[in-house]
Amino acid sequence: MSKSLPLTPELHAYVVAHGSAPDEVMGDLVEETLATLPAQAGMRVAPEQAAFLTFLTRLLGARRAVEVGTFTGLSSLAIARGLPEDGRLTCFDISEEYTGIARRYWARAGVADRIELRIGPAGETLRELPNDRHLDFAFIDADKTGYPVYWAELVPRMRPGGIVAVDNTLRGGRVLAPQNADDRAIAAFNDEIMADVRVETVLLPIADGLTLARVR
Repeated sequence: MSKSLPLTPELHAYVVAHGSAPDEVMGDLVEETLATLPAQAGMRVAPEQAAFLTFLTRLLGARRAVEVGTFTGLSSLAIARGLPEDGRLTCFDISEEYTGIARRYWARAGVADRIELRIGPAGETLRELPNDRHLDFAFIDADKTGYPVYWAELVPRMRPGGIVAVDNTLRGGRVLAPQNADDRAIAAFNDEIMADVRVETVLLPIADGLTLARVR
């Protein structure tokens, strides 16, 4: 018998309210994203995810991190805040417009010196990373059909015990009955990483599904 509890809107609000609250910088970033990019605003991570990313980065003691898919910078801001002052987050994205917003908020939050932004197709720019196993944490939240490529580039570069976090792995529940190319891509990706002997995984029902993979 399942012991999982469905989240009503009221219970979800309670969950968010009883985690680490977004500060003014994060709140303003969310508001600007909603105001200036209403059609794309759903691409940002949920508030409870942002808190979890900071918590997880700190818990890992991560010093070297990567993000694929930055958008306006909420998740990267959360990850950077979990790094030590000499930590480094490398962000990969294709949009100067969206990441221009991110850069302003990184600076305002005082973490811009921890973040390097690389613009270009991540399937290509990820290959510029050193080939040794140097990464502590990676977060994938970009085009869904590209997930297998990003996974293939990142896993060999993770240190033993490093974590790869992958967003949107439930696709609003449509992984059970895919309706479009992105749904089908994620359903196939979920099966692929379950069969990957290099990692152990857990799929958490946070927001739209967050898979954590610990590299052996």
